[in-house]
Amino acid sequence: MTLPPELVADWEQLNARWQKTPLQPWLTLLPEQLKSGLSPQRFGDLPRWREALLSLPALPKGWVQLTSARVGLSGEATASTLATLRVALMGLHPWRKGPFELCGLHVDTEWRSDWKWNRLEPALESLAGKRVLDVGCGNGYHCWRMLGAGAAEVIGIDPTPLFILQFKALQHYLQQDPIHVLPLTLEDMPQDLPAFDTVFSMGVLYHRRDPLAHLTSLKRKLAPGGQLLLETLVVEGDHTTVLEPTGRYARMGNVWHLPSPTLARDWMTEVGLIDATVIDVGPTSVEEQRSTQWMTFHSLSDFLDPQDHRLTVEGYPAPRRAILTARAPG
Repeated sequence: MTLPPELVADWEQLNARWQKTPLQPWLTLLPEQLKSGLSPQRFGDLPRWREALLSLPALPKGWVQLTSARVGLSGEATASTLATLRVALMGLHPWRKGPFELCGLHVDTEWRSDWKWNRLEPALESLAGKRVLDVGCGNGYHCWRMLGAGAAEVIGIDPTPLFILQFKALQHYLQQDPIHVLPLTLEDMPQDLPAFDTVFSMGVLYHRRDPLAHLTSLKRKLAPGGQLLLETLVVEGDHTTVLEPTGRYARMGNVWHLPSPTLARDWMTEVGLIDATVIDVGPTSVEEQRSTQWMTFHSLSDFLDPQDHRLTVEGYPAPRRAILTARAPG
C-alpha cells in the first residue's frame, strides 16, 4: 500500500514502537486509515498544501521551544528567509490554534491556545514518561505542549487534512520523534484500546450527537487509573441544565449539547469515570479567539450579538467553556 508521503515516517516509527505494546492491535488498521485520511481524491486542496510544505526554506539551527507560549524554534533568520517562510506558511492559511514562532516569525493564530493550556495545567498530573492521546487536536499546538511537559509519546488525532499539514510544517523544523498528528477520528480507533496514561478531549464533546458515547469511548482509551482532561462549551445552570441549539450556535453547525458544568461532571461519572471534578469555568473572550493576519476569516466577535455580547447572533448565551478532569477506575 502506498502511504501519503507526509505519513510514511509516522507509520515506520509507530510500527516499530508499538510492537508488543497495548497499541499493537491498532497497527492492522492504521495504514488504510492514513491513506484515506490524506487522500487527494477526497481533498482537492491537498496538492496546494503540499506545495506549501515543499516551499519551506531552510532555517538556521536554534533551540526547540516547547514550554513557552509560542511553540517553535529560536534563532535568527535573514529578512529574505523570513519572507519566504511567511509565504510558505500562509499557503496553509487559516491558522487556528497556536501561537507559534520560527526564528522570529510570529504565527499569530486565531486562538490563544496557550491561555487554555495555562488554565488546565494546574489540574494536569505529571506527564513525565507517559503516553498521551489528544482527540480533535487541530494542528497539534497542545500536543507540542504535552511533549514539552515530559510526555514520552504524544498521539494527536484530527480528521482535517489542513491541520495535519500545519503540524508537518512545524515538525519539519522541530524534528521531534515521539509526537504524531494523524488524520483520524476517535471513531477510527479500536473501540477498546486502554493504552494511554492521559487523554485530552478539548472542543469536541458538543459536536457529538451522543455525548455519553463520546465519554465512554474516551474512557476505553485510558489505562487503569489514567487521567481524562475534558474541555467543552457549557451553559450556566444546575445538574439538569442542557442547551440543545436549533440550527446553528455562534454560527457553528453540528453543535448538539451544551451542558452545565455540573451536568458534564455527572455525565463523566455516569459512564464509569471516577473523581470527576470541574476545574475551570469562564466566558470565551474576543481577546482569546479573534481574527488575525494568519486567520483572516470571521471569528468570535462576528458570532456575538453586536448589541449584547452576552448573547450569540442566534440569541443563545455567549460561549462559556469548562475544563473538567476525571480518571479511569483502577
